[in-house]
Amino acid sequence: MNLSRPLSISLIALALSVPLVLMARGEDKAIPSSASADQATTSKLVYGLLSDSRYAYRPGSLDAHLSGDIFKRYLEALDGSKVFFTAADIAKFEPYKNTLGDSVKNGQLDPAFAIFAVYKQRVSQRLAYARALLNQDIFDFNGNDRWYYERKDAPWAKDEAELDALWKQSVRNDWLRLKLAGKKPEDIRKTLDKRYANNASSIAQLDGNDAFSSFLNAYASSIDPHTDYFDPREAERFNQSMSLSLEGIGAQLQKQDDVVVIRELIVGGPAALSKKFKPGDRIVGVGQGTSGTMEDVIGWRIDDVVEKIKGKSGTQVRLDIVPAEATLDSKPVRVVLTRARIRLEEQAAKSQILDLPAGNGEPQRRIGVVKLEAFYQDFDGRRKNNGDYASATRDVAKLLQQFKAQKVDGVVLDLRNNGGGSLNEAVELTGLFIDKGPVVQVRESGGRVGVDSDDESGVSWDGPLAVLVNRGSASASEIFAGAIQDYGRGLVIGETTFGKGTVQNLVDLDRWPGNEQKRYGQVKLTIAQFFLPGGSSTQNKGVVPDIQFPVMVDASKFGESTYDNALPWTRIAGVPHTQYGNFAILLPRLDTLHKARVANDKEFQWVEEDVAEFRAEEAKKYISLNEAERRAERDRQDAKRKSRQEQRKALGLPLDPLADDAADDGLTYSERDIAKDAAREKAAEKAPDPLLRESASILGDAIQLLHNDRTLAGQVLPEAKTPGHWAD
Repeated sequence: MNLSRPLSISLIALALSVPLVLMARGEDKAIPSSASADQATTSKLVYGLLSDSRYAYRPGSLDAHLSGDIFKRYLEALDGSKVFFTAADIAKFEPYKNTLGDSVKNGQLDPAFAIFAVYKQRVSQRLAYARALLNQDIFDFNGNDRWYYERKDAPWAKDEAELDALWKQSVRNDWLRLKLAGKKPEDIRKTLDKRYANNASSIAQLDGNDAFSSFLNAYASSIDPHTDYFDPREAERFNQSMSLSLEGIGAQLQKQDDVVVIRELIVGGPAALSKKFKPGDRIVGVGQGTSGTMEDVIGWRIDDVVEKIKGKSGTQVRLDIVPAEATLDSKPVRVVLTRARIRLEEQAAKSQILDLPAGNGEPQRRIGVVKLEAFYQDFDGRRKNNGDYASATRDVAKLLQQFKAQKVDGVVLDLRNNGGGSLNEAVELTGLFIDKGPVVQVRESGGRVGVDSDDESGVSWDGPLAVLVNRGSASASEIFAGAIQDYGRGLVIGETTFGKGTVQNLVDLDRWPGNEQKRYGQVKLTIAQFFLPGGSSTQNKGVVPDIQFPVMVDASKFGESTYDNALPWTRIAGVPHTQYGNFAILLPRLDTLHKARVANDKEFQWVEEDVAEFRAEEAKKYISLNEAERRAERDRQDAKRKSRQEQRKALGLPLDPLADDAADDGLTYSERDIAKDAAREKAAEKAPDPLLRESASILGDAIQLLHNDRTLAGQVLPEAKTPGHWAD
């Protein structure tokens, strides 16, 4: 979450969220009345895993209670904001409530498809109503109207008239955003009509596969918050994200209107190396090999287009491209590419060095920072003993070696918003900083507790260490941060983490029938609960930092504790492990120095101000539809950004690259200029980061305090034999 953006934009983005199924394009597709043979088989296989096996950590019996839970979660997945269905619709669905468990077990999914068909119809009706509103005289913004966008806990609308009233305010808000961005009425009308028409086209393209996946995931999430069903395509995408590699042309694609557009070229990929593509170019045709039929892909779902473009390394694909600067009816340019295996380097571990200025008789310090966004691993490459397989641990080890050569004084491992990944990587990454020992205890469904340990002697970095976390740090991030804390190996700084203390495994449903083709997909299910070496679970409670930063996300809105079926916190017996340090003695001094420093740190104060303002606005759960009020707020945010930029100049601080382009433009993701939007994303990576800088300063304080006071150093680091080494 980037809280340097105007708060009103953040709230508007939150309010405009739509169901994830609004992703397709093209001609209307009917929802079948029942499941296909493959879908019925898949449902039975998933039932066997989640409700009728000892494999799941907490299997759920498919009784009336679980059926009711599936019913609730299915409706939430389709219409979580309660803006499509009426109370009358829900009453018609009610007879299905206690039978959905039997539907899963028997593969008779007629009720799920019936509900989805009504959902598709209702969304289409709502979007048609929204388009009709654009020609009505409802766009006066002088009153005290409000749009109450938070409807999760609201009752279902009693009738269509009540939904009409809700949608009227939503459309008026869309209009007002564009008006505040300087658009003229006719341009606003055209933009919104096109937006709603595109959404209607998306809904029309939803099919039985979408209905099936949505329903099976409602069942999976009823078992456990982190259990998911992946259809074959989703399973492939998940595995690509974990392996940081794919086979294809090396381009990030986006749907805009009815056309797939290149958003970004991956460095080193065939598309980039050809020098024949640029962001904004549109793909209108795809052909296989040198002679396969060219297929017109305008109007296709993006996942169908991607399926045609990707393929085995070494094979060829032909693309018809309309350049970004040309009109869509221009003659396309045909390009032939040879597909390749591409490493997604942008998502790999990255490093930088922060220089802490000298002052008060203290020397300058150099702090190395490793940014790790996921605990990735190429499982297939590791199984095949491919020496070049992707691994978070291997990449971080290389960066630590570079830090040694660059003679940094300490290392901050930045795990903010790192949602986890491979358990093996969490264990092995911890091993870079400790010399052998248990990292995580794993309790399986039968109660047996195993210990995953670092068995390799030596460490890659034995110097000062801090781990930076926030509420988005989960699972493997919590294993790592918690183990570092249990060992006293370093400082943990930031916010209390997510609180996900469970282990998931992928099960390939095609392995049982022995299929040569992928037909049934995969299930990611919870198989165990993990505990830290000291015996505490991170489940629900998360890892509590040694030095705490402003809480950006309310724990009641995000985190494990928000799931109504999450496992409770508990603990088991600890296992013997080295205690490198005892930072409790040092923390009061570090906290005092931290508070004194941030009291004079403008950027850190701005973060605190923005957090408080964001949470106050969010608590209102509505957006004003008074133009003068909204314009005044917009002007205030503009003035605040300009003032802060001027203060940055005066203080010699790095400028915010987004400050001049942060106002709400009223557009959605797919309506913006793709090339400019992608460039803006890149610029955001260079935005000032006062939390990271302060983390480095806290680590610098610890280094200096222990250097200056040998008695204190002996108390904090009793195992240390060499000054400056925290892991002897």
